[in-house]
Amino acid sequence: MYWRFAAPLKSFSTPMNSLGSLNPKALATVLAAASDLALVIDERGVILDMCFQSEQLARDLGAHPAWLGQAWVDTVAIDSRPKAEAMLRDAEKLLPPRWRHLNHQTGRDSDRPILYSAARLGHDGQMVVFGRDLRPAAELQQRLVDAQQSLEQDYANLRHVEMRYRLLFQTSSEAVLILDAATLKVTEVNPAAILMFGDNAKRLQSRGLLHAFAGASAESIQVMLNTVRVAGRCEEIQAQLGNGHKVALSALLFREGNAAMFLMRVAAVSTIAAPSEAKSRLLQMVESAPDGFVVIGPDRKIKAANAAFLELVQLPSEEAVRGQSLDRWLGRNGVDLDVLVANLRQRGAMRHFATVIRGEYGGSVNVEISANALADSGQSHYGLVIRDVGRRLTVEAPSELPHSAGNLSDLVGRVPMKELVRQSTDVIERLSIEMALKLTGDNRASAAEMLGLSRQSFYVKLRRYGLGDLSSDDSDLG
Repeated sequence: MYWRFAAPLKSFSTPMNSLGSLNPKALATVLAAASDLALVIDERGVILDMCFQSEQLARDLGAHPAWLGQAWVDTVAIDSRPKAEAMLRDAEKLLPPRWRHLNHQTGRDSDRPILYSAARLGHDGQMVVFGRDLRPAAELQQRLVDAQQSLEQDYANLRHVEMRYRLLFQTSSEAVLILDAATLKVTEVNPAAILMFGDNAKRLQSRGLLHAFAGASAESIQVMLNTVRVAGRCEEIQAQLGNGHKVALSALLFREGNAAMFLMRVAAVSTIAAPSEAKSRLLQMVESAPDGFVVIGPDRKIKAANAAFLELVQLPSEEAVRGQSLDRWLGRNGVDLDVLVANLRQRGAMRHFATVIRGEYGGSVNVEISANALADSGQSHYGLVIRDVGRRLTVEAPSELPHSAGNLSDLVGRVPMKELVRQSTDVIERLSIEMALKLTGDNRASAAEMLGLSRQSFYVKLRRYGLGDLSSDDSDLG
């Protein structure tokens, strides 16, 4: 026997038979349990009654008892009133309800986001408005951001030191070489050293430093390095390159792991600095970079964007996005950008902020954002690097998974592509569920919300992949 599954129903099939026995008290209990807040509104849009699941939410919104007898549209922020009026009109026309994001002014720095839906109760014109508080979702994402930041804290100092070293090493106008103290072979040279030594620069790594100098100078350099081994550093000496140019050398000793290394500076008698074109090259690289780059002002409107960002949002020119709010394309409206900007104000920089970019024509891309705050005339601007991670393969996969990325690639040409796609989807789904459970401390309700799944769908996938003990949770799903 084959079962045919119909599409999900948007209304009950026989409400009079299944719900006709509900009295007003039972109906009130159902409405109160259906959302974080519920409002009963008359045909004029005036609030007749209300119920809040949290007293703190009611206090934050200033709802009790100030909202009673007040028009609902007057309780929301000014920019949300057109949407509230449209919801009431749709409910009056008995159109299918839909959820819309509205803001409430709370007297704080940011508004309180609430997700609302409205439905008509009966023929007397009364309506019920359901609200879901979006603050817990924002707080959950904030905790994930804090966890990510704490994981990177231990590596931040090392990354900063390495960045400063690389910057100084590459941009120094003096020739700088790193030598192995045991063999005197050069392990690293900066661009200035390559210019100074010319063709000999490549031979330094195989033949050693002394082969680039004249015989008498090589002996002086050997004496100097022996002194540095004992004292750690010594005074500058003069030497002559094999091509006859005179240079001044100084060195100091440092350790890298278990190996001793020399840092040697080589300065010519007359050094001519090459003109720098770093700024113009940097702008060209940003414009042609494969990752999206966008600058937003303190009002969160786009000031500049590169071609990769325009491709993500599916628009042809920078003029089409300039002056528009980034919230139009970034993640969940009023949530992701709020979390991102709040962290930039607090920390000044962020890395690996996971969200979604919504294209102008319905497409969506999973992205990862690194951003920093830029102070300009007392106002903060924000630079965001947006990387498409939709096709990124997971590097580490648990051994119990059916296939790794390498095993799947080995099957190309031996099994149908449809089977490859199915197995790849299974691997990705399981990894996503395990990571969501890990990040939420095994809180399955929060993990389902993070993955955008209903609890029922989430538990079905848990059973499918054999993750966790579901005996206690089966009773909750009834």
